[in-house]
Amino acid sequence: MKHALLILAVISAGGSAALAEPPTTSLPSELPGAPGVLEWKELPPLPDPEGFAGAFVGVSHGALIVAGGANFPYGRPWEADEKKSTKVWYDRVFVLTDPEAEWRTGFKLPRPVGYGVSVTTDDGLICLGGGDADRHYADVFRLAWKDGRIEISRLPPMPDRAAFFCGARIGNTIYVAGGKDWPKPYQPYGSPASHLPATMKTFWSLDLSRQDDQRKWEQLEPWPGPARMQSVAAVQEDKFYLIGGVALDNDQPGDDKRIFLGDCYAFDPPSRRWSRIASLPRFAAAAPTPAMPLGQASFALIGGDEGVNTFQNLRSVHPGFLPEILVYHTITDTWTSRGAYPKDPAAGVWPPVTTNTAIWRGRYVVATGEARPGIRTPKVFWARPVRHPRGFGWVDSAVVTVYLGALVAMGAYFSRREKSTHDFFLGGHRVPWWAAGLSIFGTQLSAITFMAIPGKAYHTDWVYFLGNMMIVAVAPVIVFLYLPFFRRLNVTTAYEYLERRFNGATRLLGSAAFVLFQLGRMGIVLYLPAAALSAVTGIDVYLCILLMGALATLYTVLGGIEAVIWTDVLQVIVLLGGALLALVIITFSVEGGVARIIQEGSAHDKLRTAHVTWDVATAALWVVLLGKPFEMLVSYTADQTVVQRYLTTADEKAAARSIWTNAVLTVPASIVFFSLGTALWAFYRTHPAMLDPVGKIDEIFPWFIAQQLPMGVTGLVIAGLFAAAMSSLDSSMNSMATAITTDFYRRVNPYAADFRCLALARWLTVILGMLGTTLGLYMAWLDSTSMWDQYSKIIGLFGGGLAGLFAAGIFTRRVTARGALVGFAGSAVLLYGVKSYTSVHFFLYPTIGLGGCFLIAYVASLVIPSKTRDLRGLTWFTPGD
Repeated sequence: MKHALLILAVISAGGSAALAEPPTTSLPSELPGAPGVLEWKELPPLPDPEGFAGAFVGVSHGALIVAGGANFPYGRPWEADEKKSTKVWYDRVFVLTDPEAEWRTGFKLPRPVGYGVSVTTDDGLICLGGGDADRHYADVFRLAWKDGRIEISRLPPMPDRAAFFCGARIGNTIYVAGGKDWPKPYQPYGSPASHLPATMKTFWSLDLSRQDDQRKWEQLEPWPGPARMQSVAAVQEDKFYLIGGVALDNDQPGDDKRIFLGDCYAFDPPSRRWSRIASLPRFAAAAPTPAMPLGQASFALIGGDEGVNTFQNLRSVHPGFLPEILVYHTITDTWTSRGAYPKDPAAGVWPPVTTNTAIWRGRYVVATGEARPGIRTPKVFWARPVRHPRGFGWVDSAVVTVYLGALVAMGAYFSRREKSTHDFFLGGHRVPWWAAGLSIFGTQLSAITFMAIPGKAYHTDWVYFLGNMMIVAVAPVIVFLYLPFFRRLNVTTAYEYLERRFNGATRLLGSAAFVLFQLGRMGIVLYLPAAALSAVTGIDVYLCILLMGALATLYTVLGGIEAVIWTDVLQVIVLLGGALLALVIITFSVEGGVARIIQEGSAHDKLRTAHVTWDVATAALWVVLLGKPFEMLVSYTADQTVVQRYLTTADEKAAARSIWTNAVLTVPASIVFFSLGTALWAFYRTHPAMLDPVGKIDEIFPWFIAQQLPMGVTGLVIAGLFAAAMSSLDSSMNSMATAITTDFYRRVNPYAADFRCLALARWLTVILGMLGTTLGLYMAWLDSTSMWDQYSKIIGLFGGGLAGLFAAGIFTRRVTARGALVGFAGSAVLLYGVKSYTSVHFFLYPTIGLGGCFLIAYVASLVIPSKTRDLRGLTWFTPGD
């Protein structure tokens, strides 16, 4: 038998379907209690009493389109009357422009056709292949809804005809897989033998980004499993997934030649490699396709044919196809059961198969389809993802209230010391070295980082860990080569050095670049943690932003840099303590503990620490070693929020200790956070029903905190997350107020009274706090970070160049003021070109920016004449007294 190796079980008598490759995984016992992930609502039904199977479904210019398909308009396929058992194909097109409107009709396809693939693009609904009673097609055409009518345009036909196949779009590329080559036996021209319909093992792609005359299909290497049809496609994390399906064994006795498949595969376009993933926990042939993407790492598969719905039992009362929704998680490689499709036999609502899905107005549409074998449905449903956070109890709320109140109290306490700008900006040099070190660490450990590092290790591996360790190599450079200039020149901002070394324009340029970056950053450091906290706790996102913005502004205005530093100290203690506690709880929650986590992690490459490759587009070992040290140089030499910390200590020796404290603390903290990510992966791999399929990857640790930590402890760690976000905001506010007052106001008004400068700094803090909070609220209203993304792409061009100015000033005598300005501008242009026209990994951006500024400034200084300056005490080659 042709597929003998695939047939592992046969259902009783001849004529029933065979089952190939039974699932190797079973649903965990806690699944019955797992909450659903989709909330359903009914749309207007199609204006057809029967409905259609195999219809094209998609969206064009805001309108939902359902086209083509087939049904049995005169009866049912099991009836003896030949007319009543005749299947009819259609060319009708239905258009819905609003959920409350009626379907618009009167439009037609080029021919009656069904059981093809639907792909929605910006230009319209692309319909691929399909067939009718006599033949299958390779045609590809686009339906576009424009000015109240359907426009049809042709695209290159597929390499071969196909129907009952699946497909999806990744970016600008369409991928299609498998299918059935012909609807019925036929005799090829010139061949004495009859050809029986067969399943296909084909995988094709079409790049839509090419010009029309250059578009052509590419035949790719197919998956390493059997040929199949009626599979489900899915796209998540820019990978194409092929789920289950049916094979045909024409040597099998009886009328039903189907072999149900449970094997699943993932295709990675960059590497063009297939990988085997977890098999289905049950068969799900012909389920609505493509599967619905959830969050950043899951997709939902609705119902499907589990392999028992054969035509032999059609005359009996059929229970219909399965309503169960299966969710696959790409990171943990697990399947779970999460709710069900609406099923109400009395109202004629059944879970459909052989239909396509689409995303319309942010919801998932399942339109028409085959409700039971041989019976169609005109019903149309759409769904939106839902989350089920545990909620925030009164104990947790009380803990958060006390914690945030303590932060304000600290601001009030330190307000008694803030008598001058020296106190407000530099803490009167009263800050202990260890507190300054913890504050530097806390400033670098924002709430975003607190969520992102465990999220990264959970999602991938430990490759970024080595990058964090580069602080150990960079710390001596800061302590011995940069710190002496900042401390011995007795500056308040880092950018004062630039004026003494070059000129006032360079100082103002550097300070302005810092202020502009921090202005945009304030909104994002409030919005992202607030969105994550809101998602996992149920607290209103606007309330989160308002609380964090208002309280951070209050205690920063009151206590200045001392309040900022000491609240950072408290935040670091709480966050590290919470992380350690969470790691212990996770370890005890995984059967086998640490040994099991290490064993599973090693087996799945979760503990890999380096990519040994020369690929400049990846986080290769050499990219990390070359890029991360320069990224840290940017922060520790050109970022006022960091530099200001080691200007608050009593002397240079204490400042050096603060830098060493931060460097030493980074090592164990990084181990804890990366271990957390791996432990979270092991925990949710063994407890997949506890995952939040709708959540973002970076929310995995906050989700665990909110769902699994004991009440009260949850509140304390969540309060720490609030404080971490507030720490980033208060650092930005105080440092910007320092830069604006010192680098701009005092430079223009050198004899301004100190009490006026202090008042200005406090008012600036209030204004900046309000501005940052408003930006955060605006991002929450947009529910998008696209504004920040575009802003950071522009301002981010100057970070490496700013650090390059300091390097060129300290380590050369040749670089002049004019050369420095040319180097700064040149590095921005260079970095823009690298970002726009190359695939260089972003780890190398600081290296390119800093190195480019240094080299361009040096060369420009040799070419452009400039006056000589007294450089005593301003470079390593011109020591002062």
